[in-house]
Amino acid sequence: MSDLTPPCGLDYQRASYHISAPDLALCPADSVAEVAFVGRSNAGKSSAINVLTGQNKLARTSKTPGRTQLLNYFALGEGRYLVDLPGFGYAKVPPEMKRKWQRELERYLRERRPLHGVVLLMDIRHPLKELDEVIVNWCHNAAMPLHVLLTKADKLRFGAAKTALLQVSKALQSPLCSVQLFSALNGQGADELRARLDGWLLAEDGAQEV
Repeated sequence: MSDLTPPCGLDYQRASYHISAPDLALCPADSVAEVAFVGRSNAGKSSAINVLTGQNKLARTSKTPGRTQLLNYFALGEGRYLVDLPGFGYAKVPPEMKRKWQRELERYLRERRPLHGVVLLMDIRHPLKELDEVIVNWCHNAAMPLHVLLTKADKLRFGAAKTALLQVSKALQSPLCSVQLFSALNGQGADELRARLDGWLLAEDGAQEV
């Protein structure tokens, strides 16, 4: 009987690649709600998206930094999207290219009306680095809901992981910010992440859950 009950949230396993936009002007015009994923190159962002959607190769990491600095859209249906923002923080990207991408990213966070929330991924062993704080400040200035994934939680013992969680939560101290543990290796936190995204993507415009 339970198999006949429709799911309450979105079916993330149906996510499919839609488009890669080089700038804000070329983002999908039909977007009703979208959530952006951002993080340093070693934070495990692609792995997290793949675990979220149950697809091993949906999000891919380019071996050539600089070619991946696009707004990559994955469609969930009915005008709802996951947006992968790769390449942020690559040390090998030329300075001018990095500055241009940072300006474009800041503009996206500030001006993209269908954007209902940002997922910032941090390696739990090295949280709140300089570039992480840049994203936190951008979201704060834009009054944008922010959800932090402390990735690779399996690398720490339970007590150490909980301590890191409390430390990051205390450092953020904002009603628009939330934090959780996550592991792409064992799937820890995947359901919690889906619940957070449902709250954003299924909310009415202007009534995002935090």
